[in-house]
Amino acid sequence: MSDTLKAGLTATRRVEIDRDRTISFMGDDCRVYSTPNLLYDIEMACRDLLLANIEAGKDSVGTRVELDHVGATLMGMWVEITVTLTEVNGGAVCFDFSARDAVEEVARGKHNRFIVGIEKTAQRLQAKRAKAG
Repeated sequence: MSDTLKAGLTATRRVEIDRDRTISFMGDDCRVYSTPNLLYDIEMACRDLLLANIEAGKDSVGTRVELDHVGATLMGMWVEITVTLTEVNGGAVCFDFSARDAVEEVARGKHNRFIVGIEKTAQRLQAKRAKAG
């Protein structure tokens, strides 16, 4: 692993809540940030922090998520997602995260990822595809 990959690293990203990130079943006036899109944005914030601190040819995959989505954010608002690397154990890494909009806390939780070699992972996946027929 890289010398810069250490517990305590943190990053914050601001996400504009556009129509594609919202649910539609409450009608247009009540479109809010959907949980699947929130989770995707959290995962990408964690992944981007890792990519800035690992070697070329490496990436990461998500392995576990614990997410409490505690506040609704309306379309047109923004959310700031803060991720903090809490543990590095070989390729296994753990994050704490929180998200808030201009009014309140939106989410909190934990996310685990595993750092992988891109080429080796691609070979393993192609072998699985061949086995599956």
